[in-house]
Amino acid sequence: MAIPESRESLPMSLVELAAMRVRDEILSGALEPGERIIEEQLCGRLGISRAPLREALRLLGQQGLVEHLPRRGSRVATWSPTDILQLYDLRHLLERYAIEKALPLPQDAEVDPLARIRTALAEMEHHGEHGDELAKDDAHRRFHAAVVGLADNRQLEIALEPVLLKLQLPMAINLREEARQHDPQDGIRRHLAILEALEANDVDRAVAAVEHHGELSYLELG
Repeated sequence: MAIPESRESLPMSLVELAAMRVRDEILSGALEPGERIIEEQLCGRLGISRAPLREALRLLGQQGLVEHLPRRGSRVATWSPTDILQLYDLRHLLERYAIEKALPLPQDAEVDPLARIRTALAEMEHHGEHGDELAKDDAHRRFHAAVVGLADNRQLEIALEPVLLKLQLPMAINLREEARQHDPQDGIRRHLAILEALEANDVDRAVAAVEHHGELSYLELG
């Protein structure tokens, strides 16, 4: 499988770097849902002033990872079980629509229409084997974005983007808990089943694969 590019392959601004660092702390569990974000401590850890940190927190607020409280600063966002289930339902609707529009895929295309999906799955496996859970999280979201990308519908992709951003933490928690409680390869196999259904050009099988591949099993939403 192909070796993925580094997450830092392109130069980032101070705000982007701060946003990535805080986001990584949230997704790794170092900052927990509902925890108050103390700007002085983050500035000290990151070695930056408050201005770029506050802009970074604003960006993370747009992604649904940070909540801004009037006169009380910021905290790590919390999502109710209902919120999470609704977001997953919306992702499923967009994926189903994309699959139904895209399949059957052309068999004689010069460019493999499944290339982005194959690459994302390879990156998930590579980063999982090397213990880089944050990079694996990124590849996981790229996998689902690539599924919707099969429809070649820019407006559909724009609609999906905020859904995936808000699902960053639930998706990360589920994938890691699965790896911790069972075989770390189980998550790869589930996503491989989606790829194989798409390779078979089977609409019903592909829709079933994305809707029932166990992405909620370890979130304890009941």
